Amino acid sequence: MNEKQRAFVIDTRDNVATALTPIVPGTVTLLGESPLHSVPAVTEVPKGHKIALRDIQKDELITKYGVTIGRSIADIPAGSWVHLHNICSIYDERSSHLDINTGAPKDTIYE
Repeated sequence: MNEKQRAFVIDTRDNVATALTPIVPGTVTLLGESPLHSVPAVTEVPKGHKIALRDIQKDELITKYGVTIGRSIADIPAGSWVHLHNICSIYDERSSHLDINTGAPKDTIYE
């Protein structure tokens, strides 16, 4: 268990938190506006990325900042990395065509 892993919950309505440190499986301390004190991480989550605070079902809305930012495209277990591989933006249709690591468009050919 890594005692130094932390994530920030921006609003009590959020179902994701933002990783303040790189996260590996183990306990993540939650700061900010969360009724939970911690969440068990089950996957790695890069610093600055989202971690699921609870199980999120496919097609469920993703809430951060107290507002809907996307929709899940797969079931997301609590403590998992929430990113381009399992959600799509409700604001930007191209989000599902971006590389998971670099954010570069995969639907555009550059020559």
